[in-house]
Amino acid sequence: MAPYPVSDAKIITQATRTRRIFALLSSFLFLIALIFLILVEIGNLNASHAVLPSIYFIKLDLSNIIPRSVPNSRLVNSIARTLGLHDFYQVGLWNFCEGYGDDVTSCSKPTTLYWFNPIEILLNELLAGASIALPTNITDALTLVRKASKWMFVLFLTGTCLTVPSIVLTPFSIYTRWASLPLSILTFLTAFTTTAATIIASAMFLIFKKEIQSAAESINIGAEIGTKMFVFMWIASGAAILGWLIQLGGCCCCASARDVRSGRRRGRKKAYPPFGRDSGAGATGAEEKPTARRRWFKRSG
Repeated sequence: MAPYPVSDAKIITQATRTRRIFALLSSFLFLIALIFLILVEIGNLNASHAVLPSIYFIKLDLSNIIPRSVPNSRLVNSIARTLGLHDFYQVGLWNFCEGYGDDVTSCSKPTTLYWFNPIEILLNELLAGASIALPTNITDALTLVRKASKWMFVLFLTGTCLTVPSIVLTPFSIYTRWASLPLSILTFLTAFTTTAATIIASAMFLIFKKEIQSAAESINIGAEIGTKMFVFMWIASGAAILGWLIQLGGCCCCASARDVRSGRRRGRKKAYPPFGRDSGAGATGAEEKPTARRRWFKRSG
């Protein structure tokens, strides 16, 4: 039987239950993406916070910057620390933090379009006239870091901003499938910027780590990828991609309230009374009372 117009609000609500579930799920996924993007944004900002210093992209260990193969390496490393070097430096989206042992002692001032330049940091912290020569492959990798960091910064902020309207607007796709078209564009931009920033960050810092490890013979700098930061940004990307796919599917799948009301689609069959499947009059429940009267006459007779 062909679909027919429906005016009963209860039937419309039940008939569009599937679409409502997916629309709210999409909004919830973007909420998850927003939470983890915020953690990426604020990671490594405050040295005194209990959690934030543990959220970083990469951590450089300079506690044994002079290899053990060099005579008196332990003494030289001790001197380097006296000159102003910290044991480690870790990188966030806005700044870097430094410390001794396992304790973060201070963080630099947050900077827009920040990029991590270890050469500049080391030279600024050493005593006047002191210097450390880094291998060529590391300095070449820094050129990549400088360019990629700016794109990563812009994309992460854009993705974070786009998740807010995605959370608020995606539930409106319940009412009409026409809303899914612009919403699928909005959510695509959200997923694209978030995922692009995540890919850039992952590739950049993994390459940087590899270049540092390859120079271990000449300068002993350890490199550790921030597991928490990587997990957070990939969760955000995955949630944004799933949210976009749901909105994209909503353009053609699952009946909207407008579809059911106009009769284009019926939605969930369980929303309709059994007699509604055999007659168009059942859409509003108009046949229920006459049926009850006929049963009363049979009993009285």
